[in-house]
Amino acid sequence: MNPPANLKYTKSDEWFDPVSGRSGLTDYAQSQLSDIVFLEIFASMGEVIEAGKPLASVESVKAAGEVYAPVSGKIVTANQSLTEKPETLNSDPYGEGWIIQIEGGDVSGLMDAAAYEKYCAGRAH
Repeated sequence: MNPPANLKYTKSDEWFDPVSGRSGLTDYAQSQLSDIVFLEIFASMGEVIEAGKPLASVESVKAAGEVYAPVSGKIVTANQSLTEKPETLNSDPYGEGWIIQIEGGDVSGLMDAAAYEKYCAGRAH
């Protein structure tokens, strides 16, 4: 799994980069969903969003679900290229698969990579 150490993580499987403000689905989440075939981003630029609120919807060949804001803050931009190539969430979840960029946000409630890895391992049993 190897979640990047520089990112922070939610229990609902989103990652957040405190430096860039980018956020997306974790590798664990995309592997559980399997092949992602659709993504709709419904958070809009300039909108102020609260942590835990839905910002996108994702569908795979196995399931559908929502992507939640990992932190509260202002939406700076969204990665609209994912709506045309949602499979990028599978191939590069921590790079080109970022979904939204949020300005501000308190990361104190988020897990570091080691804690997230332990959390995911506990769910596998």
